[in-house]
Amino acid sequence: MPSEDKPDDTLGAGDEGMADWAEALMEQKSSDGGSDMSSGGPLSGDSPKPFSSSGEGHVNDINMVLDIPVQLSVELGRTKVPIKHILQLGQGSVVELDALAGEPMDVLVNGYLIAQGEVVVVNDKFGIRLTDVVTPSERLKRVSRH
Repeated sequence: MPSEDKPDDTLGAGDEGMADWAEALMEQKSSDGGSDMSSGGPLSGDSPKPFSSSGEGHVNDINMVLDIPVQLSVELGRTKVPIKHILQLGQGSVVELDALAGEPMDVLVNGYLIAQGEVVVVNDKFGIRLTDVVTPSERLKRVSRH
């Protein structure tokens, strides 16, 4: 059975985003008066609608950006080692990191530091409680330096 025909309860974790897209497309079709994809839009040769300059249009534009997924990671620590030590690693090997025990962990979004926090356990999974969040202006300064 094609993936488009699967009911929502059979979708895997990776398919949940696709279900959201499918739902959004169905919503768009119904708001366009039930027209299908071949009766308009950029693929059929019609020119795309420009972004609205009204307040509602800006809210929709911002909502589109807010749904973009980003990679959030927590960094325990770092170290530099020669390749010969990497080749000698095996099960049970210990790699010493530059971070001290109890020190806050760095929280990165797409590789950029946005916060620091402490490790917690939530429902038998690791989590992070944010203790210090980098201000938006400081984030912009750090991005412009790179």
